[in-house]
Amino acid sequence: MQPFANLKVLDLTHVLAGPFCAYQLGVMGADVLKIEPPNRPDMSRRSSTVKALGDMGMGTNFLTQAANKRALTLDIKQAKGQEILKKLVRDADVLVENYTAGTLEEYGLGYDDLAAINPKLIYCSMTGFGQNGPKRGHTAFDNVIQAVSGLMSTTGTRDSGPLKTGAPVLDYGAGIMSAFAVACALFQRVQSGKGQRIDVSMMDAAFMLMGSTLVGYMASGIEPMATGNDAANAAYSCYDTAEGQIMLGTSTPEHHRDMWLVLGRPEEAKIYGRMDAREIDRHRPEIAALLTEILPRKKASEWVALLNPAHVPAEEVLTVSQALKHPQVPHRGVLHEFKDALGPGIDLTVPVAAFTYANDGPAMRSPPPRHGEHTDEVLRGLGLGEQEISSLRAEGVV
Repeated sequence: MQPFANLKVLDLTHVLAGPFCAYQLGVMGADVLKIEPPNRPDMSRRSSTVKALGDMGMGTNFLTQAANKRALTLDIKQAKGQEILKKLVRDADVLVENYTAGTLEEYGLGYDDLAAINPKLIYCSMTGFGQNGPKRGHTAFDNVIQAVSGLMSTTGTRDSGPLKTGAPVLDYGAGIMSAFAVACALFQRVQSGKGQRIDVSMMDAAFMLMGSTLVGYMASGIEPMATGNDAANAAYSCYDTAEGQIMLGTSTPEHHRDMWLVLGRPEEAKIYGRMDAREIDRHRPEIAALLTEILPRKKASEWVALLNPAHVPAEEVLTVSQALKHPQVPHRGVLHEFKDALGPGIDLTVPVAAFTYANDGPAMRSPPPRHGEHTDEVLRGLGLGEQEISSLRAEGVV
């Protein structure tokens, strides 16, 4: 049995961060019901690197975090839609939402409203800035939070100025943190018997992901600067080789000793193998000059093959397509392929989880659903008849 088997999750989220939270719960066995307005699907359904998929409402940004979910259309602005949601809440364990702060309270669907129906409900709200403070109610996306959190100011080079990361790391980081918060609340409920209100802020998540950067600044008062691929430690930086680039992770004195031995410089191994981190940083110019001279003598892949057996962290800088072909990937189960997921001959590969269990761990059960694919099934489960369902559809409630 997976950890969240038989757990019922109501997913009232859209775009990336919220759906990814619910997705991770689904990967661990939860029955996740994605709830979208009938005439306004999750905007990520149209966001796609493949136009044809976006046109059919199954965009790649949606597909990334939609497997293992069922889909219900429901207009929670209407009274009948609110009543249906309340019926679902009675048997639910978790509700995840990322509406603008205060919106669900206006609909009579806030935490206090729903906890009165189900005191054991775990109610997780995800917003850009949280449920309090002067930015409460302001909307945000990953790139905006990267800017306001200071993350962008530490990315890039002195010449480029601030750059956002290529991947929406704060969306997925906030999603993972929210899933962790839900998991903790569920464990707490086992002991207390009570539900929980969770308030997740993407800006807070950004600060958590920048933990050492923030603490370093607050301790020193020195503003973190963008240094690109070059760290203060020259051997913890990126270099050109005869073919490709290599990122060195040489950090400890032992790493420095072993790296220089591999590079055929025993004298440097003796000198730098005895230095602490501060001393190494002070010698950056001469170390960088030596590495710039030596590393172009071989290909990046050849240096990696020599450095890794010596326990020196170093890897070739790869493109995404190259990384997916790395021989390590098939051994980890981080990706899952659905055959014919979107029609005959249309396969789909999605990320699963960043960990494995020896038994009953992350698993894929069903491909991403179409908009409202399980609406009738869910409503019948609430005891509604065909005529009632038809009426609700005619009224635009579902």
